[in-house]
Amino acid sequence: MSQDSVRHHSLRRRLLLGILLPVALFIGFNTWSLYHQTLASLNTAYDRTLLASAKSISEQLDVKGFDDTAQLRAIVPYSALEAFEADNQSQMFYRVSTLKGEIVSGFEDLPMWHGSIPARPPYAALVDFYDDRFRDRDVRVAVLLQPVASSQGRAMAVIQVAETLEVRETLALQILRNTLLRQALLIAVIAFTVVLVVQRATQPVRQLSQQLQARREGDLSPIAAPLAPRELQPLVDATNEVMQRLRHLLRHQKRFVRDASHQLRTPLAVLKTQVQSALRGDVEPQQALHEISDTVDRATQLANQMLALAKVEQLRQQSAPPTTRFDDILRAVALEISPLIAQRDLDFGIHTEPALVQSHEWMLRELSRNLLHNAVRHAPPGSELTVDLRSDGRHVALTISDHGPGIDDELAARLFQPFSAGDVRTGSGLGLAICHEIVQALEGSIALTNRVQGHKVTGLDAIVRLPLPAPLTDSTPVA
Repeated sequence: MSQDSVRHHSLRRRLLLGILLPVALFIGFNTWSLYHQTLASLNTAYDRTLLASAKSISEQLDVKGFDDTAQLRAIVPYSALEAFEADNQSQMFYRVSTLKGEIVSGFEDLPMWHGSIPARPPYAALVDFYDDRFRDRDVRVAVLLQPVASSQGRAMAVIQVAETLEVRETLALQILRNTLLRQALLIAVIAFTVVLVVQRATQPVRQLSQQLQARREGDLSPIAAPLAPRELQPLVDATNEVMQRLRHLLRHQKRFVRDASHQLRTPLAVLKTQVQSALRGDVEPQQALHEISDTVDRATQLANQMLALAKVEQLRQQSAPPTTRFDDILRAVALEISPLIAQRDLDFGIHTEPALVQSHEWMLRELSRNLLHNAVRHAPPGSELTVDLRSDGRHVALTISDHGPGIDDELAARLFQPFSAGDVRTGSGLGLAICHEIVQALEGSIALTNRVQGHKVTGLDAIVRLPLPAPLTDSTPVA
């Protein structure tokens, strides 16, 4: 199915077809059934007339002799049948014969009956009804086996009365036309009612569509639809949820652009000043190159961290991240920064337990790298630095402990905000902000806590707690 056909598919048309089509089919079947039931009743009524005609003829019979020697006599004027002919539209024919087929009276060319009397005839008489053709016309025939008895004899007469079908067909067509007219009127009433109901039922959808189309560009405020039907509330709630995510993404994008333009302006201005100073010969070329290199390094680090902060938000919007081994990633990152640890002559110790976290590998790697870099940078040279990763059955807990000076409470409250570095000369203030965003995306928690012995701060603990994933299934990816 093409996109155009899906886009222009009408809910009202589907509702109308879904309601009217079954109703029309049912009414059509009901019309057909009603017509045939009426036709059967009509045949029963006219068959009764045929039987009355046959009985009227039987009253005009006489017999002489008994059984095989019996001779039937019939005096049946045609006027006896005129009373049963309806409006001169149909004609009636009769034939009186013996059981052996010997004609007594009537139309000799009327075919002789060769059937049998039903086991349970519809009337209290030995009568049978059947359809036949006589003189190239369709006829309905009634056969009556009538015992004839008198003081002079006894015999069995076979009386056949045939009637053409003009009256029956005319009446049947009239009944069919009346039935179709009434059923068509019924369908029209039902269709009008359904259209009216569907039109009113879909009116909230059209109003909601008009409300959204009338909004200004960039308006992502929640939809206010207090009068919307109960069935539309899930759609309204889902739309508001999507708009809320879009507002969050737009705010994040605007903040990223604002911060990037603000933070990159300073190193670029410094870099321009250093280049101009080197061109004027104010500093030695070698010193100028070192200063330019340091500025480029800081700008590169700042750009990478800002891109990492944006990537966290991008990964946050993705669903169903894989299940990843946090302990393997933590040890790999510790191995990567081992030259920095050796440079500061730190007594480094690491203890990990197998730990699964539902997260993208990049997130856990970035979280580990930023926390370890921060701890190495602030740990005094030659001091102890320990990393501990363990699980308590509900959470995975990562603790990185150094023996630095710790932090004061005021600084701890804002260190997780972007560009809130404790020392602007050694960092951009994005490392811990990236860690905070990652932990929030993974529905965990992060805290910086001074480690105190007595009344003296002996170091700082960075504690991250992440929830364990749901029980693994065969379809759960593991990184």
